[in-house]
Amino acid sequence: MPRVAFTTLGCKVNQFETEVMEGLFKQRGYEITSFDQVADVYVINTCSVTHLGERKSRQLIRRGIRLNPEAIVAVSGCYAQVSPEEIEAIEGVNVIVGTQDRHRIVELVEEVGQSKGIMNIVTNIMNADHFEDIPLFDTPGRTRAFLKIQEGCTNFCTYCIIPYARGPLRSRPLESIRRETEKLIAAGFKEIVLTGIHLGAYGRDLEGTITLVDAVKAVLSAEGLVQLRLGSLESIEISDELIEMIKQDERLCPHLHLPLQAGDNQVLRMMNRHYTLAEYRELIHSIQEKIKDIGISTDIIVGFPGETLEMFENALGFVESMDFSRMHIFPYSRRSGTPAAKYVDQVPEDEKKRRVQMMQELAEKKAVEFQKKFITRQLTVLFEPEHDGLVEGLTGNYIRVYANAKDVVQGKLYNVRMEKLYRDGLWGTIIDKDDLIQTEC
Repeated sequence: MPRVAFTTLGCKVNQFETEVMEGLFKQRGYEITSFDQVADVYVINTCSVTHLGERKSRQLIRRGIRLNPEAIVAVSGCYAQVSPEEIEAIEGVNVIVGTQDRHRIVELVEEVGQSKGIMNIVTNIMNADHFEDIPLFDTPGRTRAFLKIQEGCTNFCTYCIIPYARGPLRSRPLESIRRETEKLIAAGFKEIVLTGIHLGAYGRDLEGTITLVDAVKAVLSAEGLVQLRLGSLESIEISDELIEMIKQDERLCPHLHLPLQAGDNQVLRMMNRHYTLAEYRELIHSIQEKIKDIGISTDIIVGFPGETLEMFENALGFVESMDFSRMHIFPYSRRSGTPAAKYVDQVPEDEKKRRVQMMQELAEKKAVEFQKKFITRQLTVLFEPEHDGLVEGLTGNYIRVYANAKDVVQGKLYNVRMEKLYRDGLWGTIIDKDDLIQTEC
């Protein structure tokens, strides 16, 4: 049986796409092995959001080549899409597929295996006109599954390479969403996470007035679903109907990831973000008033070109005033081909590192403040498989919880009393070990 190894960089969408490709290889009779093992095929699913992502992608490509110089090395993902010529120049690469035509990955690997040549099928992603609907044939050993329902982005934030890597908006048909949801539930998954490159834009390319709300309803209509979680959304795309659904349906997790990206209005304008701090604050406060204990997480980029010290201090002040449950902090990464790469007043690297550290310290403080509010409270937690005597899982509002693994059954919602801060979340004591609990998230 031929062996194939995968490695993935980047976002949850990339993780989902790797799982889809794993399923395609399994369907063809391949054995999936870890990336540090000798395999017949290595598939590297790359990232291009930052220079670091591209560098790591190249390192992993070369690692696969070293592990078995006779193997077929296939490269997919955003870096493969935007810079296929750079990947083609790496001796030992055989297949380059980018961010479309992943359904052909096995066919291409087997075809190039006969010639040991190189096959680059990357085409202009801006011409893509339909969602690449590939069924998930494999079911990884977790309690939660990603379900990609949308591709592409047309926001064109001035710092972001993703619209050039993913192309225009394409939405998965509702019937396909229902079908995949039912299959995932039948395979034993208890939580489904809806993902997409520009998730809030779901449905804009479809006929009629279909929106993300319709996709959420399609998933919630499936019998046996325990929890549904939403991926990252733009704040300006949050509808009142979606908020009401989160409030009313206990299966829809009370957590929203709403990227802020900058805490200064002038920087937001330079980024081509389509909201002000006042609008963002008003929305977050409104959501928090309507939905008890909701977790609001966010992304922030520091060191954007032209960001003065005063602008950065404005960002620190704005974040301090907000009740964020979790924050992801990124230094600005200059991406060739984006407008911001040509901006003057690029912030020096050492200054970016200093600002990242300051914002990260504030992020950790805000996370602890949010977590402390739930100590002594009982929340429901969906645990993942045991590791070293411990289980870990997430509450509905996205707090990571650790507990003793004894008597825990994977895939059940447990009622857990939060005891203390622990690692990057809370330590909990399981109250009920027998029944599937459906209480507060």
